[in-house]
Amino acid sequence: MAAARHKDTAAPRVLSDLDRHEIERFLDAAWLEQGLSDHTLSAYRNDLQGFARWLVGRHGALLGARREVLLAYIAARASGGASARTMARLLSSLRKFYRYQVREGRIDEDPTARIESPRLGRPLPKSLSEAEVELLLAAPDLDTSLGWRDRTMLELLYASGLRVSELVSLRCAQINLRQGVVRVIGKGSKERLVPLGEEALDWVERYSRDIRPELLRGRTSDCLFPGRNDGPMTRHAFWHRLKTYAVRAGIRSSLSPHTLRHAFATHLVNHGADLRVVQMLLGHSDLSTTQIYTHVARERLRDLHAAHHPRG
Repeated sequence: MAAARHKDTAAPRVLSDLDRHEIERFLDAAWLEQGLSDHTLSAYRNDLQGFARWLVGRHGALLGARREVLLAYIAARASGGASARTMARLLSSLRKFYRYQVREGRIDEDPTARIESPRLGRPLPKSLSEAEVELLLAAPDLDTSLGWRDRTMLELLYASGLRVSELVSLRCAQINLRQGVVRVIGKGSKERLVPLGEEALDWVERYSRDIRPELLRGRTSDCLFPGRNDGPMTRHAFWHRLKTYAVRAGIRSSLSPHTLRHAFATHLVNHGADLRVVQMLLGHSDLSTTQIYTHVARERLRDLHAAHHPRG
C-alpha cells in the first residue's frame, strides 16, 4: 500500500495520531498524483512534522491552525536563524498541505492563502576575472589543429557573449568578416547581430582559412566548427574541452556553461557599458535579466575596496 511506502515509524511521540495520519495521507496523495521523489516527500514530512511538533501545547492540531498561527511559527523559525530559502521551502510545504485539505473538504479555508513567500535574491552568476580569462584563452595548444579551433572558439565566445549552444551551431554564413559581426539565432529563433573585436575576427579569419580545411579532411560542411562527422561539434564535447583548459590554466573556481558569457557581460559593465547595449548583445528579452550584472559589478567594486583601501 502507498501508506506503507511513506510510513514514518520513527515519528516523534509528541505528534498526535491525528496529525501523523493527516501528514501521511497528504504524502500518499502527493506521491500518487504527482509522482514525487522520496527526497521531496521526506522534505514535506520534515516540514509538516516540525510545524506539528511546534503546535503541541500551543495551538492544537494541524487542521485547526489559522493564518495567525502560521505567521507566528514562520516568525519563530526566522528568528531562530532559518534562511530565506529554507523559509520559502517550508511555506511551500505548508501551502501544498493546506490546499490539499481544502480540496478534500477537511477545512474550509487555506490559512496560507494570504501569506507571501519570502523574496529570494537571484544568485550572482559565476564569472572569471580578466586575468583568468587571459589564462584560459592561452591554454589551448596552438601546435595542433584542434588547439587552434578551440582557441578560436574561446576567443569568439568571450568576444561575443554567445551561449554555448549558439556557438557550436554557428554556420559559416553567419560570420561577416568584412563587417565584423556575427548573426546569431538565439532563443525563440530571434536573430541578433553581435559585433566582434579585431582580436576575435583575426582568430576566426585565420582559423577559417588555414585550420578548418584541415579538420574537414575533404568533407563538405557549412558548420563553422565541425565535429567528427559532418555536423557541428556538440555542446557537451566543447564543454568537456573547456573544463580541461580551465584545469590547465590553473583556474580553481567551478565553471558553468555560461561562464565566459557571464565574463563577457560582467567585464563590459565593469568598463562602463550601457545596460541596454549589454541586453541587446546577450539577446535578453527583458532588461531585468541583464540587471544582475550591475550587482556583479557592485560586488567587484566592494571586493576591490576591501582589498586595497586602508580602512577596507
